[in-house]
Amino acid sequence: MSDEGKLILHAAKVARIIECISEMYDVTLNEATDIYYNSETANLIEEGVADLHCRSDKYLAEEVWLEHQSQSQS
Repeated sequence: MSDEGKLILHAAKVARIIECISEMYDVTLNEATDIYYNSETANLIEEGVADLHCRSDKYLAEEVWLEHQSQSQS
């Protein structure tokens, strides 16, 4: 697969995760985007750690949300 193809697939995955966060936790897409991009999970997905990109969108949305909740309580 070309690098361009990989970028397209990655962008689509990120968009689906953000959409899941928005729908599952009743926040706007803008809020969900901020939550996603400010998470360590997003960095791990970007780096390809533990093949996180292979996990389901809902699972990753839950992980990002749990991380967000723990940061909010700190």
